[in-house]
Amino acid sequence: MRDCGDKAPTGGRPARSGTGAARRSIPLRIGSVAVGGGAPVAVQSMTNTDTRDAEATLAQVVRLARAGCELVRVAVPDEAAVAALRLICSHSPLPVIADIHFSSRLAVAALEAGAAALRINPGNIGGPEQTARVADAAGALGAVIRVGVNSGSLDKDLLRRFGGPTPEALVESALSQARLLEKRGFRAIKISLKSSSVPVTLEAYRMLAGRCDYPLHIGVTEAGTLFRGVIKSAVGIGILLAEGLGDTIRVSLTHDPEREVEAAWQILGSLGLRRRGPEIISCPTCGRTEINLIRLAEAVEERLRGLSEVFSVAVMGCVVNGPGEAREADVGIAGGRNRGSLFRRGRVTRAVSGGEEALLAALMEEIDLFLLERRGP
Repeated sequence: MRDCGDKAPTGGRPARSGTGAARRSIPLRIGSVAVGGGAPVAVQSMTNTDTRDAEATLAQVVRLARAGCELVRVAVPDEAAVAALRLICSHSPLPVIADIHFSSRLAVAALEAGAAALRINPGNIGGPEQTARVADAAGALGAVIRVGVNSGSLDKDLLRRFGGPTPEALVESALSQARLLEKRGFRAIKISLKSSSVPVTLEAYRMLAGRCDYPLHIGVTEAGTLFRGVIKSAVGIGILLAEGLGDTIRVSLTHDPEREVEAAWQILGSLGLRRRGPEIISCPTCGRTEINLIRLAEAVEERLRGLSEVFSVAVMGCVVNGPGEAREADVGIAGGRNRGSLFRRGRVTRAVSGGEEALLAALMEEIDLFLLERRGP
């Protein structure tokens, strides 16, 4: 395994999804979830409840698990949160990652409370002595440590040395912390380098990928509200994944964490890396559209939210060309004025009379029938 301190070229960006081999990182395990070593890219999110409220936090973790989250991170700001963490870890359906800032003592306590992994920030966890304390505890308990670098909390010396939160500064921060962990014989490490700037994020991960073989947790931090945040995250995370970089992902949104998970799965699905739930295919509206296609497509999307089965549904606005344009969809509907056609794999199965409500009801019936037949007896 290449040591993080070794110099290596930063060029060469391995791709995946049929265009080349993904970067091969060392294999780790966070609870029941394999990370790195060629394992599927894992989806994670973070609770936004007060961790000290164990009941509310567990309820949100359960919702996240139902949405497809595979790893969950919780903030641990004080001793009261550690006390609640014991209950959370013992009842959580997902491996729990404790998010720690400023205190090696809390990091050790979180591990003893049952956390499967830690996220520590090299900009504020302390020096070599504090890092050694955390490494020894994690090693004894078989936990993973994520070195989570954030452009907003870099060490002042690094900011002065590199002239700001540059990609080089982010990489140096991560490698310095990794070296401290390695000196204690600890190598169950994964690394993240997050910035609110997509170009900075991309270049930082590309640099780091050539310097070590630890698994990479990727994402764009402080990405924004639902609409803007999904776009920034899809661009940043999508480019890195397409280049073969990334072992776990989080879409960071100023919104309900469940929507983070949905967005993450959409990014993975769009690249053909992993799939969960139905894919909805719908045509853009134009002057030929004779139904409220926007409302119909959004209603279908809402009705299907939460399903984990993989299939495709087309919602088209033209009864003449719709089935042909969505030929590969498992199930679909093409609507016109007060009429529509249901189809499977481009073949029309029956006609439907009525407006959007009638079309929606007929499509949902057809989906139910399709899933029933596919599941078999």
